[in-house]
Amino acid sequence: MAAPRTIHFTVILRILRYIKETLGHGLQFSSQSFLMLSGYSDVNSVRDPTDRRSTTGYCFYLGDSFISWRIKKRSVVSRFNIGSKYRALADAIVELLRLHCLLANMGAPQQGPTLLHYGNRSAIQITHNDVFHECTKHIENDYHFVRHHLLSNALLLCSISTTEQQADIFTKALPPGHFNQLLTKLKLISSLPACV
Repeated sequence: MAAPRTIHFTVILRILRYIKETLGHGLQFSSQSFLMLSGYSDVNSVRDPTDRRSTTGYCFYLGDSFISWRIKKRSVVSRFNIGSKYRALADAIVELLRLHCLLANMGAPQQGPTLLHYGNRSAIQITHNDVFHECTKHIENDYHFVRHHLLSNALLLCSISTTEQQADIFTKALPPGHFNQLLTKLKLISSLPACV
């Protein structure tokens, strides 16, 4: 950065404090888990004020074990909010299909559609509607991709409230209580012994 300001220093301190506090954390995998794949996908609605690009994120579980995730800041600015939401959904479906192939190659093919939780009802409704409007014609390729895999029974889209959306941890600045609650759901635990 050419001209760092106080806010940049504050953000760096927060990141370093977080790293220090979570240095001994790791993922917990359960051997008692069913081999059923499920996922969560989200995009931030409030874009970065400096460049107006949105951040997308998704995560997938195999049973109750957290196995895959991605956070991505979009390389382009979407003119319409629905465009960024639909691209986030398409990205999550690409990963879902990759995981389907991987699990099938490992001898654990998925039976039935994979439940994909997504927090935007408008995007889900557009998926079930085969009529394009002026505000949705720019997402036509992503639309056909998502709709094809929905109709082929590869996935089942499920609306989820923002309080239950586990992908929010990747796309939004959350209050500490909600953040820690989501960390618990991700099975992120401390591997260090507790201090006495």
